[in-house]
Amino acid sequence: MSTSWNDAGWGMLCAPLGGGEGGGAILEPETAAVGLRHKHLLGLEDYGADEITLILDTAESFLEVLERPIKKVPTLRGITVVNLFFENSTRTRISFEMAEKRLSADTVNFSASSSSTQKGETLRDTAANIEAMKIDAVVMRHSAPGACLFLSRCLESVIINAGDGAHEHPTQALLDILSLRRRLGDLRGKRVTLVGDILHSRVALSNIYGLQKLGAHVQVCGPAPLIPRHIEELGVEVYWNIEEALENSDVLNVLRIQLERHNAHHFPSLREYHEEFGVTMDRLDRHASDELVILHPGPINRGVEISSEVADSGRSIILEQVTNGVAVRMAVLYLLLGGKTREH
Repeated sequence: MSTSWNDAGWGMLCAPLGGGEGGGAILEPETAAVGLRHKHLLGLEDYGADEITLILDTAESFLEVLERPIKKVPTLRGITVVNLFFENSTRTRISFEMAEKRLSADTVNFSASSSSTQKGETLRDTAANIEAMKIDAVVMRHSAPGACLFLSRCLESVIINAGDGAHEHPTQALLDILSLRRRLGDLRGKRVTLVGDILHSRVALSNIYGLQKLGAHVQVCGPAPLIPRHIEELGVEVYWNIEEALENSDVLNVLRIQLERHNAHHFPSLREYHEEFGVTMDRLDRHASDELVILHPGPINRGVEISSEVADSGRSIILEQVTNGVAVRMAVLYLLLGGKTREH
């Protein structure tokens, strides 16, 4: 059963109501049939360590493809993927579109602002009409927790969660973990701290599930109103002081303050948040080890949760995350859809 943050802490997830060139395939499609036990990628809660590791290992292979002069392989030729985004996105949407095109899939982008949902059409009807055009997969971002789960029960197509409300964002967590694995190696025993707006973050929950399954020790830090109540039941350690958290961390994943999701005042001002929890070079020099690694899922609010000096420093692997994101999404698409090429 899935969990999701809410204003009371975390609780059960409720589904929303609503009416080849140049390189050749680098892996044999048969591995997709036995590699993942799931038809969809709705979140990392139900994925095992072996499946997560398979995705990461496959992404490593695709990183090699992205270094080639011709960065395209015919692996998903004949497959059609619809990017169904009901929320604004830059990195995730472009990353998925890039991954689909690198695998030679046919890509269709859906814009909610110009769709029939603005005329009152339900999510179910919108998706059913799109599937009737003979597609193979839907990559969806939606503001409602459980929207992707809901869609998986309505359609036959493969569903990939690109972020559903404050629930999960599995491919972001996978690219975070891949970036850390490439920098640190084995993550077992590493202390990874998520700092910032944990309550409204879908990145946090997916990171907690994924990192714990690979043996990392996960910690969270932020203002008390932005830490979900009972979060300790997920096996994480809570810090209320960023200096103390820094002294006990190998990795700091800095999360954005998601003001667009706030329905109450959780702290006096952004300036005061930065003074109490902002990641600055002075704080790192005084309290963090020289080997501390900095991540950020983006978009960055410079001068709020992180200073420009830190974001652009040698400690930061933020741009590596972006590159690794394309490879991770190629891996997910390949492992979930590679078997369909045989059907075609």
